Amino acid sequence: MDKRNTTDVSDFILMGLTDSEEIKLVLFVLFLLIYLITMLGNSGMILIIRLDLQLHTPMYFFLSHLSFLDLSYSSVITPKTLENLVTSTRSMSYVSCFTQMYFFVFLGAAECFLLSSMAYDRYVAICNPLHYPVIMSSKRCHFLILGSYLIGFTDSTVNTLCMSRLHFCHSNVIRHFFCDTSPVVALSCTDTHNMETVIFIFAGSTLMVSLITITFSYASILSTILKISSSSGRRKAFSTCASHLLGVTIFYGTMIFTYLKPTKSYSLGKDQVASVFYTIVIPMLNPLIYSLRNKEVKSAVLRVMQRGRVPGK
Repeated sequence: MDKRNTTDVSDFILMGLTDSEEIKLVLFVLFLLIYLITMLGNSGMILIIRLDLQLHTPMYFFLSHLSFLDLSYSSVITPKTLENLVTSTRSMSYVSCFTQMYFFVFLGAAECFLLSSMAYDRYVAICNPLHYPVIMSSKRCHFLILGSYLIGFTDSTVNTLCMSRLHFCHSNVIRHFFCDTSPVVALSCTDTHNMETVIFIFAGSTLMVSLITITFSYASILSTILKISSSSGRRKAFSTCASHLLGVTIFYGTMIFTYLKPTKSYSLGKDQVASVFYTIVIPMLNPLIYSLRNKEVKSAVLRVMQRGRVPGK
């Protein structure tokens, strides 16, 4: 590549979701409301799990980390999106863009493996209940959490290192509302084939390995549930994993639609709709899914409210 045809980009311009001022205002109010619910819901979930001793189990240990990831995940994207909806300048520095991309990939990959750890936890609880306390020991739970964060760190580091080698020629306008891999790659005038292959392998491996783990876990769970003779027993067993299964379906559905395809096939309209869903909406839905469908969480909320103080003080 002739260096005369490349430029050192110091900042990017985010195209955003729309140019209509009326729609921007509507989206700002909607996204702000969603963000506030996300912060309240996930912070509340973490607090309730910490305060109520009956929720100090592996399932809720994982759920507290899911809430932490969702809270962080949303905070990486939503505040900048809200700012761009109400300001005329939609610029983002090169460093800020790549920092946002780094944490977005890090938190997203970590959440993939956290969801597979939660599926494994439900598999042990239903398919191997007598050995559950031994298998899902505190040590193993912490190991699974640490592994999720390390995988997220590895994925995001590889992704950012690959992206940092790009050169940009004629435009610095990102056709998206945040710094995602696909629209940034689309700006590059370098040969991105090898880089796209590396990113696709890492992203695909993260999605597929975690999805295979979840599929195997739930296939075994379903097989075990079908062997239960009483209908009430089957309902009770299924209810313990229904919320997680719903959350997994929503999360992976949008992620696979967006990322398991060649980067150059990026479509502004369809990909932005999917991106809004998994970056802004899903972090709000998770605490609602896990609390509204969970009697233990509802009971814990009532117990904490009745006590009105932190236990032990």
